[in-house]
Amino acid sequence: MLNLSVVLEDSARERPDHTAVVFGDLRMSYALVNTLAEQVAALLASRGIGKGDKVALACPNLPYFPIVYFGILKAGATVVPLNVLLQSREIAYHLRDSQAKALFCFEGTPELPLGRRGYEGFVSALPENGPHADGFFVLPATPLGTDSGIEGVPTLWTALQDMPGGFETVRTDPDDTAVILYTSGTTGQPKGAELSHQNMLMNAIVCDEMFQRTGEDVFLAVLPLFHSFGQTVVMNTGLRRRATLVLMPRFEPAPALDLMRQERVTMFAGVPTMYWSMLSAIHADGEPVPDTLVTAASGGASLPLEVLKDFEKTFGLPVLEGYGLSETSPVASFNQPGRPTKPGTIGTPVWGVEMKLVGPGWETVEGEGPGEIAIRGHNIMKGYLGRPEATAEVTKDGWFRTGDIATRDADGYYSIIDRAKDMIIRGGFNVYPRELEEVLMTHDAVSLAAVVGVPHHSHGEEVKAYVILKPDAKLTEDELVEWCKENMAAYKYPRLVEFRDAFPMTASGKILKRELR
Repeated sequence: MLNLSVVLEDSARERPDHTAVVFGDLRMSYALVNTLAEQVAALLASRGIGKGDKVALACPNLPYFPIVYFGILKAGATVVPLNVLLQSREIAYHLRDSQAKALFCFEGTPELPLGRRGYEGFVSALPENGPHADGFFVLPATPLGTDSGIEGVPTLWTALQDMPGGFETVRTDPDDTAVILYTSGTTGQPKGAELSHQNMLMNAIVCDEMFQRTGEDVFLAVLPLFHSFGQTVVMNTGLRRRATLVLMPRFEPAPALDLMRQERVTMFAGVPTMYWSMLSAIHADGEPVPDTLVTAASGGASLPLEVLKDFEKTFGLPVLEGYGLSETSPVASFNQPGRPTKPGTIGTPVWGVEMKLVGPGWETVEGEGPGEIAIRGHNIMKGYLGRPEATAEVTKDGWFRTGDIATRDADGYYSIIDRAKDMIIRGGFNVYPRELEEVLMTHDAVSLAAVVGVPHHSHGEEVKAYVILKPDAKLTEDELVEWCKENMAAYKYPRLVEFRDAFPMTASGKILKRELR
């Protein structure tokens, strides 16, 4: 038997009174979180939901998330976390595709009416995937609230009223599916990556072994827990370590820095735009620098070297860059303790994982590359749910090809050049946006840059840079194009520049380049 819920259960047994979750003024012990998760499992069992069934969860970073997540796992079922920004039609698609039998959905706010969207999606999915008509539960915005605002639909607290604690976790096998993570679906409909209990547990263990310990660890959870990065690296790793999770539903730089200071946060994991915006707040607004951090990890996209150098200078510790995807549970490589950190690289493969560079026909690329990263190990998904052809396209002999182009140095450190799909082909030349973004950010007036390819009648694609300037910076778009011309090869410098105040971003803080195009 192996069940991912052991990361909570073991800690609840060993440190029952220790604070597991902090949200605002609320502090919940490991024992309380575990007992509530047992009640959720009992609730699902009372509705006939158990081993092999799928249960969806749409919730931001609130105490509900770990409670329901581990309750679903304890029941032997599979968790299907949903992005909280999905509309009703998209929620219905995910429920039908995963054949979820129930949905736990946060009530939401006037600005983000998630409960209403979730209910509409659930009802429209009913005829096709056959979820239980009584399988919709509202996670109320009011603490312990019993009014869901939807007639005939219970809140979680109403549904749990008669449920016992002490539920015995259903026996699951290492290869049973624990979580289905839907990929963003930049091409076609989103696909559900099936991750086993072993995939998820091994990744949490490997992360826990890599991050420095302080004895009283406090993890700041600003990455969405419905994404693989936040779920594994912050929630599952933090709970296995018996740390305290400080939950933040929506990242904002100044409040995040406040929380770091107030709660004495020791570990922060974020995407590059989070690091950039925190540094901007410190430099522009004079925010004090938190002094308790011992680990700062970055992933999700390449961290610009200028941001990395600024963080190390400002905070006095390096940002450790890693790499992974939903399909790899997610961590595949990391700048690991005991080995030199190489800024700008994604480090070396983590324990139990192999990486190599491959060409278009799976041929191995020797030496420095470049080539597409392929990964093999305990972290590779079982496959895309119900899509054997899509699974076969990206897997071969246990290897998974990622779609990311990288180089590898003599010490085995990998460096991402770009997503294969982001590469620009201008007049027959390959142009890698990340390389140009790094150069742009060395300009004194440039705060953040995103480079994309736009259609061109003769070159096929033209290079365009979107730029956020530093506060009070004086620079015209033509002046920046001229500067680029002097600092980049003729075939690759951006002929088009557009200044922006902000970039469109995903819920996890990645820049949405497809919307810039």
